[in-house]
Amino acid sequence: MMPDTPNHTAAPEAALMQAPEQALANHAALFALLDRWVARGWLRSLDRAFAAFLHREATAANGVSEASPLLLLAAALASHQLGRGHVCLDLTQTLATPDLALSLPPEGDSLEDPPPLPSRVMAALELDAWRAALAQPELVAEGPGSTPLVLAGSRERPRLYLRRYWQHEQDIHSRINERLGEAKSDDETPDAARLRPILNALFPNRSDAPHAIDWQKAACALAGRSRFAVITGGPGTGKTTTVVRLLALLQALALGENGGEGEGEGEQALRIRLAAPTGKAAARLNESIAGQVAKLDLDGLADDPERLRSVIPKEVSTLHRLLGSRPDTRRFRHDRHNPLPLDVLVVDEASMVDVGMMAAMLEALPPRARLVLLGDKDQLASVEAGSVLGDLCARAEGGHYTPATAEWLGEATGQPLPAKTLDADGQPLDQAIAMLRVSHRFTADSGIGQLAAAINLEAAPAAKRHAITTALTHGFADLSHHKLSADDERGLARLAVTGCPERFPNAKAADAPPVGYRHFLSVMTEQRPADQADQQDFDDWARQVLAAHGDFQLLCALRRGPWGVEGLNERVRQALEQEKLIDSEDGRQRWYPGRPVLVTKNDYGLGLMNGDIGITLDMPRPGAVPGDGSRRLLRVAFPAGDGTDRIKWVLPSRLQAVETVFAMTVHKSQGSEFTHAALVLPDAPNPILTRELVYTGITRARHWLTLVETGRGQLMDAAQRRVMRVSGLGS
Repeated sequence: MMPDTPNHTAAPEAALMQAPEQALANHAALFALLDRWVARGWLRSLDRAFAAFLHREATAANGVSEASPLLLLAAALASHQLGRGHVCLDLTQTLATPDLALSLPPEGDSLEDPPPLPSRVMAALELDAWRAALAQPELVAEGPGSTPLVLAGSRERPRLYLRRYWQHEQDIHSRINERLGEAKSDDETPDAARLRPILNALFPNRSDAPHAIDWQKAACALAGRSRFAVITGGPGTGKTTTVVRLLALLQALALGENGGEGEGEGEQALRIRLAAPTGKAAARLNESIAGQVAKLDLDGLADDPERLRSVIPKEVSTLHRLLGSRPDTRRFRHDRHNPLPLDVLVVDEASMVDVGMMAAMLEALPPRARLVLLGDKDQLASVEAGSVLGDLCARAEGGHYTPATAEWLGEATGQPLPAKTLDADGQPLDQAIAMLRVSHRFTADSGIGQLAAAINLEAAPAAKRHAITTALTHGFADLSHHKLSADDERGLARLAVTGCPERFPNAKAADAPPVGYRHFLSVMTEQRPADQADQQDFDDWARQVLAAHGDFQLLCALRRGPWGVEGLNERVRQALEQEKLIDSEDGRQRWYPGRPVLVTKNDYGLGLMNGDIGITLDMPRPGAVPGDGSRRLLRVAFPAGDGTDRIKWVLPSRLQAVETVFAMTVHKSQGSEFTHAALVLPDAPNPILTRELVYTGITRARHWLTLVETGRGQLMDAAQRRVMRVSGLGS
């Protein structure tokens, strides 16, 4: 039987270090190199195993492999890109910057005695030679087929995919283009004159800016005329407000309200579903939608406003639950053979949707259904491979609306588009994307808004540094810039415990000051009902504690290291214990009252979703004698996440995938907001520290932001570094 990989004795490590380029010509040398990369954490074991699998598959009976080391190296790197968020390997880019093809350096790597870097291994490698090595038809195809790898792109810019991800991109391309093509036909475009009175009722003219374009109204109109639409915008720009009015518009059209004539007139309401990628994002949208629908003014829009209100959905599901996830398979219950029973699907926080989920979602949509994506194009992309929303919205800033779109939109809304958003050569996709451009949360006097804008500024490095420095030093009431050294445990403890309200000297006296974790732990202790209280009292208490916990959150970029989740969680726990706010017996007890936990994996049995946050509380045991504090039982209280204010109580022993969340990564915070957020940047450069990460962390703060720098220059470096996810969707 042939071994999984060649005998490494043919390429001793010393020889590999002397001549690393031999890994491109010798299988044993290549796998010795991959092993060293895996041991260092630069490459995943999975990536090395994939290369070994291809090597076995391409080895003939005589023991000779038809897969060259160059092909196997490309395969390992293409696999590795998926773990880093890329959909494929860009060969040209890899040759230009070889070291960026690996996770180099991983968190905490001292770089002592490193293996050969890709830049040394591939120093003399040319693109034509690499392309030629991929001409192996059993393993690599240039389109449809059954090979494990697909080579796509142009000759000058080839991209190597694992077949499944190439197929995902093809499916997304074709299904979106089909919907955009349908929108071009006259019978697919609603009469602008019919939309106008409904839009005017939903978006009355603002008295403070009667001539300013209402981008929410324009977005609603654009989304109302296409079977595929994207509404993007930053925090506070009104994405949820817009989509609630869009749903009212669509239902009014379906019910024949406002005196119009149209398909389904007078009777049949649309089947509309709302979804989000995570349980936390779904819960937030649930609360927001329910409140907005209740306040929506429908007078003058419908003969029976309450009937119209009743058919605007308020319940939000996770995408996994909507599509019907099945254990032990990537496939969902709903697909092209069993499409979703709906007419309209609205997906919030679409920046978090990866390429695989987007493909599955589009496959499960009925051909005539409408899809609306909501999200912030500038936020972090999905944890999994792809940046679908970012790719789709690459041209959103400029609008690129054709004269035909501008004319239709002017008739539907009564407002002309700004000249800078017009483009006679606008693409079909451009006509389906609307960008909300006015923040109603972060005004000109908001430091949070000004800093977020400076981080996103497209400008020369010097101009960008000046904008960031100006925002940090202006003295905004809602922004504090804090510097901590690695050994400043007192400074970190003070921030975590109190929130350092003294660092916001310009805060208005009428505003509730920023708080730290002492706030929610004090509510937990002081508001706890007596043991003999009924369940409703304990539910009310849990709601108070959970709400108070949302008033502060420590955010960080990394998982490991003193300024990552693992280090900060332990340091904050110690600080809270020293203040006698919690009692974990110096860390010996995993579960203790006040421990906040984050669900890290969907648990459909418990009804908990990835991203849900719960607080550990002590409850009286059934049948306990009143006043006997030793007869208490720990339970973890979670919001029900179904749009109600119910509390879900779970035994700690039933929670298998949770972690302490005194500190949370910015990635995990997506879909959440906190009254006071403290964003802690690491003390050393790291590839994960990007403009998108900093922007996302900053905009998690609703009212107060503390920006903590632990090393010089990391903020400015991050602001210049963009997430450049390789894919074919944007090409």
